[in-house]
Amino acid sequence: MKKTPRPAWLIGIAIGLSAAAFLNTAGLARFSKDVSNAGGVIALAELALKSDVRAAAPSDSIQLSSAGGLRLGTFERASDPVDELDDLDRPTPMNGLCPADMASIDDRFCVDKYEASLVEILPNGEERAWPYFQSVDKRPDGTVPKVRAVSQPGVYPQGYISGKQAAAACKASGKRLCKPQEWKTACKGPEKKQYGYADTRAPGVCNDNGKSGLGKYFAREVATGAAYSSAKIMNDPQLNQMPGSLAETGSHEGCTNGYGVHDMVGNIHEWVDDPAGTFQGGYYLDVEKNGDGCGYRTDAHEVWYHDYSTGFRCCADVGQ
Repeated sequence: MKKTPRPAWLIGIAIGLSAAAFLNTAGLARFSKDVSNAGGVIALAELALKSDVRAAAPSDSIQLSSAGGLRLGTFERASDPVDELDDLDRPTPMNGLCPADMASIDDRFCVDKYEASLVEILPNGEERAWPYFQSVDKRPDGTVPKVRAVSQPGVYPQGYISGKQAAAACKASGKRLCKPQEWKTACKGPEKKQYGYADTRAPGVCNDNGKSGLGKYFAREVATGAAYSSAKIMNDPQLNQMPGSLAETGSHEGCTNGYGVHDMVGNIHEWVDDPAGTFQGGYYLDVEKNGDGCGYRTDAHEVWYHDYSTGFRCCADVGQ
């Protein structure tokens, strides 16, 4: 009796299932939640028929986040373009990719896209925006505001903040201050340009030629030099509220680079991770006196110091 030949597609499925069983037993195959449907089986069978089944190391793993928390995640290969990830695999905090409010710097670390502003965490757990012109020092009643850093466009970045306070605000959001070289790398962009947007300065592309509130409100003290030694004057709330001084994040559209970070040159000084005290990038009145653009660096103040010109942004580790 002549045997009826099996259809090629049925043979393919049988081969695919056998291959899947073998690879699963060997611990070398990674299956998605959809592999059990017909499309997944047929796709695996097609691979088997083409003799092109590739073993891949397991990528499901438990990892510790940079904040020390335990997380369970499924990570895509480093070669997978972000645009091709499923919605469930898109960047979220601590899933091995940079959070949505941060830019990936060559997959080596993450950096806030915008200079940091603050939200206050209230006793009931609710959050409200913290005034960008107000310091986070101890209140008259002895309490210390509980704040954390956020990065978003269209808001005024936080000034009047010390390096120590900035580090604590980053930590409260599961991030950290950028290391000095990380900050400079992110500022110069993938093209390694001195001002991020170009190798030479074009005044006005960034907020780098603003107006001085000190000169307007404290002209006499500036003339005698007394203004710069007065913590009260240097932290006066009027200074960053004067028109033509501090700008909203991202409002200077050309002040960016290929990484998609904004305002790293000018607008407000940015503290970096240096126990001795360092901020980088310049601010709205100066981006050249202590170095040019991304090379601007001031280390004349202790980490506890703050004035109207000192701000920050956060970095974070990329999950491995």
